[in-house]
Amino acid sequence: METKDKLSFDRIAKAIEYLQAHFRLQPNLNEVARQVHLSPSHFQRLFTEWAGTSPKKFLQYISVEHAKAILQQQEGSTLFDATFETGLSSTSRLHDLFVNIEGMTPAEYKNGGKNLIINYSWAESPFGHVLVASTQKGICYMEFHQEEESAVEMLMAKYPKASFNKKMDDMQRNALIIFQKDWSQLSKVKLHLKGTDFQLKVWESLLKIPMGKLSTYGRIAEQIGNPKASRAVGTAVGNNPVAFLIPCHRVIQSSGVFGGYMWGTDRKTAIIGWEGVKVAQ
Repeated sequence: METKDKLSFDRIAKAIEYLQAHFRLQPNLNEVARQVHLSPSHFQRLFTEWAGTSPKKFLQYISVEHAKAILQQQEGSTLFDATFETGLSSTSRLHDLFVNIEGMTPAEYKNGGKNLIINYSWAESPFGHVLVASTQKGICYMEFHQEEESAVEMLMAKYPKASFNKKMDDMQRNALIIFQKDWSQLSKVKLHLKGTDFQLKVWESLLKIPMGKLSTYGRIAEQIGNPKASRAVGTAVGNNPVAFLIPCHRVIQSSGVFGGYMWGTDRKTAIIGWEGVKVAQ
């Protein structure tokens, strides 16, 4: 029997893609199972092992109407500050409180990581494989990839003058705990990022969107004091170098449509639904 750890995310992603494309028709278990070439009972078991809930319940978290409902619930609130201070009472949202950003120095930013020693490792997550890398100060890179070799090449291209070690360190282990259900042992996660002042400001704002909640590019622009900068905010969100830890997946279009994602729209949909399930539990 396949377990949650061994289950291919590609199979789940295909099912989620079908659910998202046909949510208005509310497809039943048999219809979705047929899309991934499994019996209904087998698919139900595998999906529940991955998501912690049934495909039918998961569908509620990934529909456009659900996204709109979340946005409407936040209307009139101080989207970031108030929800960040009062909306993190449950254990399932603790990790939002434990992430902070330290920008690289101007010299580190300009010289391509010269004098930096970067450890990296290839790990599993509920959403596919991920390459995570860290400096002495914190996590500097975490991205979803299909192949380790190409992932490492992209990391090295981002820091062309750094020294690299294939090594799992404590910073990486702690960061990867966020993919587990129990964050009670999570220490503070520090990020050491290469970005402009504007990018860092946008990324810090993303950290204030609680798990299970969504925001829009326009609202983030307002939060950072530049309400006309929605397009620039979108670019900064798209340049996020740390998947999931900096939750750019929680930013959607003002219409309620989930929109694009650097690591695939199916993966974004899966993450939003997965987080919604965890908050509801």
